[in-house]
Amino acid sequence: MNLKLRFRASFGLSFRYACAMASKADVRNIALTLPHTRERANDFAFETLGGGKYRLLAWVWKERVDPRKPRVPNPKVLAVRVADLDTKELLLQSDSRKFFTEAHYDGYAAVLVRLKEITRGELYALLHESWKTIVSRPERKTRRSRRS
Repeated sequence: MNLKLRFRASFGLSFRYACAMASKADVRNIALTLPHTRERANDFAFETLGGGKYRLLAWVWKERVDPRKPRVPNPKVLAVRVADLDTKELLLQSDSRKFFTEAHYDGYAAVLVRLKEITRGELYALLHESWKTIVSRPERKTRRSRRS
């Protein structure tokens, strides 16, 4: 089976579509096709239901331009939750043009992704894996309040 057919069979995407570079519109389109995923109202961020509550899946990176001022959104970079710190390290080592991190994300299972460097197919795979990580979390049992 050739690469184009194998890719379509694996992801349901055409090879031409999958090989094009990703954009914010692609992030939105892919994220909103995932079950129980929604976009936050005031931010370019997507969250999905996992473990009984909504958890961040992907969001625009807020860059610290000036240390004395609040972070500002950088629409060219997307932060994406990953399964664990080992997965984060593998991605960071795989391609430093596409994936990077900053001190703010030390110890947190998320990578920063340069959208102009990643293809739609890679973005789809990354968001789908992030979604699977979140939805596979067991639901927490709520504590019952004690009455005096």
